[in-house]
Amino acid sequence: MRTQNLTLLTDLYELTMMQGYYETQENETVVFDVFFRENPDKGGYSVMAGLEQVIEYIKNLNFSYDDVDYFRKLGIFSEDFLQYLSGFHFSGSIYAIPEGTVIFPKEPLLKVIAPIMEAQLVETAILNIINHQSLIATKASRVVYAAQGDGIMEFGLRRAQGPDAGLYGARAAVIGGCVGTSNVLAGQMFDVPIMGTHAHSWIMSFKDEYTAFKEYAKLYPHACTLLVDTYDTLKSGVPNAIRVFREMREEGIHPRSYGIRLDSGDLAYLSKKARKMLDDAGFPDAVIAASNDLDEMLIHDLKMQGAKITSWGVGTNLITSKGCPSFGGVYKLAAIRKPDGEFAPKIKISENTEKITNPGNKTIFRVYDKETGKIRADLICFADETFDTDQDLLLFDPNATWKKTRLPGGSYRMQEILKPVFVNGECVYESPSVMEIAAYCRREKETLWDETKRLFYPHRVYVDLSQKLYDTKEMLLNEMSK
Repeated sequence: MRTQNLTLLTDLYELTMMQGYYETQENETVVFDVFFRENPDKGGYSVMAGLEQVIEYIKNLNFSYDDVDYFRKLGIFSEDFLQYLSGFHFSGSIYAIPEGTVIFPKEPLLKVIAPIMEAQLVETAILNIINHQSLIATKASRVVYAAQGDGIMEFGLRRAQGPDAGLYGARAAVIGGCVGTSNVLAGQMFDVPIMGTHAHSWIMSFKDEYTAFKEYAKLYPHACTLLVDTYDTLKSGVPNAIRVFREMREEGIHPRSYGIRLDSGDLAYLSKKARKMLDDAGFPDAVIAASNDLDEMLIHDLKMQGAKITSWGVGTNLITSKGCPSFGGVYKLAAIRKPDGEFAPKIKISENTEKITNPGNKTIFRVYDKETGKIRADLICFADETFDTDQDLLLFDPNATWKKTRLPGGSYRMQEILKPVFVNGECVYESPSVMEIAAYCRREKETLWDETKRLFYPHRVYVDLSQKLYDTKEMLLNEMSK
């Protein structure tokens, strides 16, 4: 695994604030929350991703001599502060929701408890990493859902916004449910399947289409997918592919996988015609793959039209999350530790109601229906709160408190989903492999109701506050209004 020191991947104001805290000797331990306000693409859920890269970032957090010299040349930092940076290391604690977990707006995805100078420094990079990968993992999950069990290959590297977006976007896409990627470096770094066939240029470089197909089949007899739309899909491409498949069969070659790929035209019409041609020729198990600016909406429509496509290559619209280019995660101060060791809750208020934050040192309990295993709600509460699942649990909408649900004792179970990652500067969490995270994500999505997974007007999973947290929030809002 290649690692990169990203210490300077921060906004200047994080450093100017750090110096301010240093000079005023204000370095209390604080709590910051990472959360987002809306699911991408008006979906019913999102997928957490990027934690492994956050861990790598924190582990490698230090200022080199070159870094300090660069700051010195800027002329805005004191020599004492630069000396402090020379010996900097992260000494705080981080709690996070594991990668692959389904997540919802307003709940803390990641919590930093650290001296404010340290907590301030890590804001930008943490948001950059979590926002990007969670966005792409969520988009991939939507595309996978639309495909109804067909395999999705991510192949957007050439259209990604730079190498890192292509690399870590491929990682996130596999977490979200893609069966593989065309990105070879991602395959090497993250040990995920790499996939691909050939381009139109392969066909065009030979004297004719049949020769190009035949030569490709000789090279890759056990994984032979032929691109059939270079000249004429139904009059040339599919018939030539069938000719090659017949010759392979006559030679006793039985590929593990074989078929055709469509990359242009009316994919529903062409796939149905191609399916009949392949079936009539004796190749009912031949795969029909498709590409061509696909996304979850187009795949959904093609499925509705009875397209005979069984494998999908999704590039630009997945790797860029076209239509929703950002995740919108934010990093907000939630509490400051008092001299007695307790945390004093802090709240940010706004004219925009949705921007009012939830105060305090918090955790999240996920509430499951015992009979079905499906998620009933997420409950945000103070970190020291406990619950007895043998007792009734009253859930209420914090924005419309008259909307209430009472879960009878014994009918539900609760699980805390924020896990310790760093404790007092030491990493206590071992990241699973990407493929293990992907498998976990598949299981996570099984805990969602079908109504939440649908692409259009999904049912919202409720994220509620405990009574104690709600009362504290109301108290702070009332105090501020005075």
